Amino acid sequence: MTTLYTTLGVAPDATLDEIKRAYRRAAMKWHPDRNLGRETEAHAAFQEIRDAYTILSDAGQRQIYDEVFEREMRRWQAEREAQEEQEREAQRESQRIAQEHYEKMLGIAMRFADDGHNRDVIFGVLLGRDCEAELASRIADSIWALQESRRASARDAHAPDTEAAQAPDGAAASNPDEETRPRRHAGAFDSFWHGLFGIRS
Repeated sequence: MTTLYTTLGVAPDATLDEIKRAYRRAAMKWHPDRNLGRETEAHAAFQEIRDAYTILSDAGQRQIYDEVFEREMRRWQAEREAQEEQEREAQRESQRIAQEHYEKMLGIAMRFADDGHNRDVIFGVLLGRDCEAELASRIADSIWALQESRRASARDAHAPDTEAAQAPDGAAASNPDEETRPRRHAGAFDSFWHGLFGIRS
């Protein structure tokens, strides 16, 4: 923000001598006679410098200026903070709406996947529910991969234990811990499931 102090190139707490010296430097720099070819620009700058010096070199006028400027700065700061808060609130509301939409699309995709529909059908259904193509593709890919992982895990869980079938009689019982230890094939599936629900649009 341009102030009378910045026009002269001094700090707000500058002394009168510092203001006088700064005025002389600025006046010499922007005097129209020293800026041939840029007279219009120089004249406007020179006038601003003179006006700034007139106010800041007078103790009474400078005090009034400082008080008014400080009051306006507080008002401007309050308005800016209020505007920033409105922007943050609008952003939070936008994120909430996007999250609700994502969760709704995810639920639809899971329902159609459970009904046996493939990835392309799921993708098309999401497009028909006002889901943007990129998000629809991402959800369809994730849900389809999840279903494939679940089916693979289910097949593994029901597959016969070929090693036990081929072992000699009594060999399977030689290690009772092997018989009683539960099999776990779904580690990758569990990780995928938790990762899926961590997705945010």
